[in-house]
Amino acid sequence: MSSPRRNDILQGTLALLVLKSLASRGKLHGYAITAYIQHASDELLRVEEGSLYPALHRMEQDGLVKAEWGTSEKNRPARFYTLTAAGKRQLAQEQEQWDRLTEGVRRVLHYA
Repeated sequence: MSSPRRNDILQGTLALLVLKSLASRGKLHGYAITAYIQHASDELLRVEEGSLYPALHRMEQDGLVKAEWGTSEKNRPARFYTLTAAGKRQLAQEQEQWDRLTEGVRRVLHYA
């Protein structure tokens, strides 16, 4: 996603994508989150570190994710993130809002 406009759209959905990644895969470090999003989207979405880590920090401050230090598969120290109960509730709310938004856009695009 190279254009600034596309990055803005992704930025607006980044928390939703991160929360869904953690709900689907469990405990993940930052690089694994970006890899999961890229893989799950069939390479259509790419999250840059400069966007991901500030978002993870905000979500941790908001109590949506919990972070703890561990060792990555490459035997390096890494912060691993897990979803909290508040994060699960937030994911459900954001997913519902996303579904309504995309349904509304679909209806407008197909309105005759």
